[in-house]
Amino acid sequence: MKIAVVGATGLVGTKMLEVLAERNFNVTELIPVASERSVGKEIEFKGKKYKVHSMQQAIDAKPLIALFSAGGSTSLEWAEKFAAVGTTVIDNSSAWRMDPVKKLVVPEVNAHVLQNTDKIIANPNCSTIQLVVALNPLHKKYKIKRVVVSTYQSVTGTGVKAVDQLMNERRDGHSPDMAYKYKIDLNVIPQIDVFTENGYTKEEMKMVNETKKIMGDDTIRLTATTVRIPVMGGHSESVNIEFENEFDIEAIFELFKNTPGVVLQDDVKNQLYPMPMNAHNKDEVFVGRIRRDESQPKTLNMWIVADNLRKGAATNAVQIAEYLVKQALI
Repeated sequence: MKIAVVGATGLVGTKMLEVLAERNFNVTELIPVASERSVGKEIEFKGKKYKVHSMQQAIDAKPLIALFSAGGSTSLEWAEKFAAVGTTVIDNSSAWRMDPVKKLVVPEVNAHVLQNTDKIIANPNCSTIQLVVALNPLHKKYKIKRVVVSTYQSVTGTGVKAVDQLMNERRDGHSPDMAYKYKIDLNVIPQIDVFTENGYTKEEMKMVNETKKIMGDDTIRLTATTVRIPVMGGHSESVNIEFENEFDIEAIFELFKNTPGVVLQDDVKNQLYPMPMNAHNKDEVFVGRIRRDESQPKTLNMWIVADNLRKGAATNAVQIAEYLVKQALI
């Protein structure tokens, strides 16, 4: 079980190594990969030191699985080269997500689409992953017509530079190195990624397009507003869902209690609801504030929180790898 982690020194790559260790994934040989400037440096995994490899060194080693978290341009340049030597690539970037012949997978939702011929598998956008884990059981039971989602996304989704900006601003009132155009501390920025011609950001359109692909239903209408907020620990989402069929609130609660990968946190009398500080370093998707939309029929409001570096990225990728191994697809 020779495993490469591409982007091993980054935020998500580091989490991938943590998750592999925590879940006792059967790694017999680890190949950490990073940029040329990091080649030869050492990282630690399960108490052992491993030297960082270059891309070509990793390809020459012919790993069974390569977990990619090094950006879209890197994935476009190198993923097919890994696949050509028989490696199964699980890619965390946006490079392959909407490729019509590549699978876009959240194991709790659509792992069944995977086949042994899939050599490049796309890991969805972090905000999409937690959304579809919660939407899927509802769609199966009540048929979703339309979703309106507003996100409250952690600075960790941008990377180390954004975390440093927030902490510098919190400590000194300013940051010498800006990940965002504006201050993020004591602020909210209603832009994630660049704007597209229709006035939506790429992040918003990712949520629209990826949700339909993962859930295998183009009839679902979805609109999104994605927002960066000065927190760490996870992304939050306010979600309004209109169904074809009528529902019972108590049945919704029972449904989530029995949904793998979901933790129901909804006790308003005791002010219990999902928050990033409690989702941090956890692999589940937390759902709460479940209530009927009283402005129109067959419509539900709820609140979803998950750790974007774990379930939103690293854990989902490792879960895909676990499924491939369990089903003997590699």
